[in-house]
Amino acid sequence: MQRLCSVQQKISCVFVTEVKDESSLKRENQVPFRVLAMESINPKVCEADLHNAIPTEKVDGTCCYVAPYKGQPYLWARLDRKPNKQAEKRFKKCVHSKQEKDFVWNVEDDFKPVPDNWIPAKEIHQCNGSPLPDEAGHIPGWVPVEKGNKQYCWHSSVINYEAGVALVLRPQAEDTDISEVSLVQLCDLLEQTLELIGTNINSNPYGLGSKKYPVHFLVPHGIFPIKNLPKLRHSDLLSWFESCKEARIEGIVWHCKNGGLVKLHRHHLGLIWPLPETHLGSQPAVINVDLAKYECDFQPKSLFAVLSCMLGQRMEKLKDIILDGV
Repeated sequence: MQRLCSVQQKISCVFVTEVKDESSLKRENQVPFRVLAMESINPKVCEADLHNAIPTEKVDGTCCYVAPYKGQPYLWARLDRKPNKQAEKRFKKCVHSKQEKDFVWNVEDDFKPVPDNWIPAKEIHQCNGSPLPDEAGHIPGWVPVEKGNKQYCWHSSVINYEAGVALVLRPQAEDTDISEVSLVQLCDLLEQTLELIGTNINSNPYGLGSKKYPVHFLVPHGIFPIKNLPKLRHSDLLSWFESCKEARIEGIVWHCKNGGLVKLHRHHLGLIWPLPETHLGSQPAVINVDLAKYECDFQPKSLFAVLSCMLGQRMEKLKDIILDGV
């Protein structure tokens, strides 16, 4: 299958960055280097018209995608095709010697195998019909989340293909300062990218659920706008992240009118993530999961069925959604 599907468009950092040969502050034991933002604006984003872009919260989860599969809308999980040990060793040697531009990949021999239903992301470069790796040496792509695949059990917990719905977290239409957990038709999410967040994703920065009663949701990219963002100056943004309650987020993604995306992580500014208390996790939340109009059977212990028993309930904080005893 050679159909090409979108990951997210390539994101540039708003500031010029410098790579430090030391541990990242983003998350323990994740990467052995740090990417720090300098004070000057990245020339690559100067044409993006950031002053008229929409700033949104960067949600910390694992990237997903909704696209057709087997004749119906399916959730796809992010799966990058990575190089084998020998190729990775050669590539890292070139990177350390700053000669990565001269490195030549042999896609057939240098990369680990992927499932037969894996598809590459559509914006990656191709050569003679074969996808080429990005700057990190990975080939971004997707695999469909099929029922019964234990590797993607948390993805499966937020979708029901029989009913064609997904559990989505988004701002309430009447009050955007309140989050709403609701059912969304998968067909309405086609060609969209989302983040899967929850108990077993990225150390659960939003404090959702528990080991015994895990809770997960899909969050469409760009769904939580940021209000009253300061000017695009390094010092102003640093001060905002350090002092504002609304700034207890992983980062900012600006959605530009030309379709481009520009980002800024907390760790780009030398700040720690995750935080003990996050803006999203401490926002009020309403449960709006109504299964009454669906004729298919939802498993009694499924997240769908359990949340439906809480229909209409309002939590003072998103992380207060507790399933124990329901």
